[in-house]
Amino acid sequence: MFGTYMDITERKQAQLQLIESERAQRRLYEATPAMLYSINRSGRLLSVSNLFAQTLGYSREEMLGQKPTAFMTPSSAQFAQDTVFPHFLQSGSIRDVPYQLLRRNGEVMDVLVSAELERDAQGAPVRSLSCVTDVSQIKAHQAELDRVANFDALTNLPNRRLLSDRLKQSLLRSDRTGQTTAICFLDLDGFKAINDQFGHSVGDLVLVGVAQHLGTVLRADDTLARLGGDEFVLLLSEIHSTSECTQILERVLETTRLPIQAEDQQISLSASIGVSLYPSDRADPDILLRHADMAMYQAKQAGKNRYQLFDTEMDRAAQSNRAFLDEMEAALQSREFVLFYQPQVDLQSGEVLGAEALIRWQHPTRGLLPPGAFLACLNGSHLEAPLGEWVMETALTQLRNWQALGLHTRVSVNISANHLLRADFCERLAQTLARYPDVAASRLELEVLETAAIGEMRQAVDILHNCMELGVRFALDDFGTGYSSLTYLRQLPVHTLKIDQSFVRDMLVDPDDRGIVRGIIELAKAFDRQIVAEGVETMAHAVALRQLGCHHVQGYGIARPMPAAQFPDWCAEWLRSGAWAQG
Repeated sequence: MFGTYMDITERKQAQLQLIESERAQRRLYEATPAMLYSINRSGRLLSVSNLFAQTLGYSREEMLGQKPTAFMTPSSAQFAQDTVFPHFLQSGSIRDVPYQLLRRNGEVMDVLVSAELERDAQGAPVRSLSCVTDVSQIKAHQAELDRVANFDALTNLPNRRLLSDRLKQSLLRSDRTGQTTAICFLDLDGFKAINDQFGHSVGDLVLVGVAQHLGTVLRADDTLARLGGDEFVLLLSEIHSTSECTQILERVLETTRLPIQAEDQQISLSASIGVSLYPSDRADPDILLRHADMAMYQAKQAGKNRYQLFDTEMDRAAQSNRAFLDEMEAALQSREFVLFYQPQVDLQSGEVLGAEALIRWQHPTRGLLPPGAFLACLNGSHLEAPLGEWVMETALTQLRNWQALGLHTRVSVNISANHLLRADFCERLAQTLARYPDVAASRLELEVLETAAIGEMRQAVDILHNCMELGVRFALDDFGTGYSSLTYLRQLPVHTLKIDQSFVRDMLVDPDDRGIVRGIIELAKAFDRQIVAEGVETMAHAVALRQLGCHHVQGYGIARPMPAAQFPDWCAEWLRSGAWAQG
């Protein structure tokens, strides 16, 4: 009998060792607290640890024989098939490869996988052993840190940090495409009053509502960010023309005006928007934002509820204004400002009722400057309140000095709207009055522009009432130039109405102005308010006003504003002259 014999002892031993190894591996996988799996030479799951199967929501039997990619998200499966597996077969090892696995319930689990490849004596792959680390909580924590770092907590909009990155990307895209990027700085009109009236919880709901409304008008590549408070920034990308930009801005303004339900309040408000256009304004991102901010303030000053495009002339004017404000701040520190006083008199009795304090700037090179040469620059600036407080302090000091001379009179000072509506105005006024206990608070009268008092009616009424409890008086200045209604006039706690000089000046030749003056006088009587006519330039004006029933006047026909030192002598001369009785 003939045949060929082959010794297969080693092969059988190897097979038996492999079988025994697989059995030991299965026992290990059943008992181990780690997430492990192994893959056979066919690329299918050979063993799976209990913990790994339980974590994914399957039994071990359901997973065995499946390809690992069956439990991955589509993107991870593609990544494994195209990139990881070929590298693994070549190198024999991988470390901390990120995958996303799918649990049975559809939840995504972020993991890191490390694996070693086992080869036979000929170098052919036999199986692999993989270890899985769940990093879902770490990824979630990283995502939360990213959200906190890059998104506003209240509105979930991008914050300043993320806005900066997106702005840089948008400008780079504009450089590539030649299209315009519009940087729009949006500030809500009257939001502070909403917070003051209804509380911050309502204010927060309004901000969330505004963010949601604005999101409806944005295009896919646009960005809406919140910088803080009631300030938002819109980045409008790929703008083909200025007209396209303005059309979007009109929609933004219209959307901002939509009512918002906040708790049991329905709130309506508007916005002012400043816009810088890149690359027409070829500046860096920070400067572009600053330019948009400057344009927004121009929109505020122009009446709010509108947008304003930035231009270089505006920038030059703003820089000049800032320099002038710096000069004024230095002048305040150097005591270059002085007060002149214009008398107010009673045409019936001749009594000097008091004086209006009018600021002047004793400029070291330009001489004595009238208020028209510098006050306009103060509007909305950081100097507005300090200068207003200086005026009140100086007026009270002068009242005390005149009292020491035996002259007991009243001084009225002008208060700007922004200064009056500050949250600490009444408190600081009380502190100022407390420094002059020998001067009756009633001798200080605060003049408020009609438009200022009515523009923020509810807040103004509260502040005026609180200040009147301190003893000071209030006058409504330039009455007739604003938009008072009888309802507003009844609500405002003021003692005096001052007829604007524009009506008084022409009343002798213009019947309409004379009619307006007569109407204001009758209105003051009906509401039991005192009346003072400004702009009395001649004694003929004084006579006409007296005939209409207005006896309290001031103007160049009575006296020009004068230094404080001249006021006592003028008062004495006025009474001696009997000029009020002429005509």
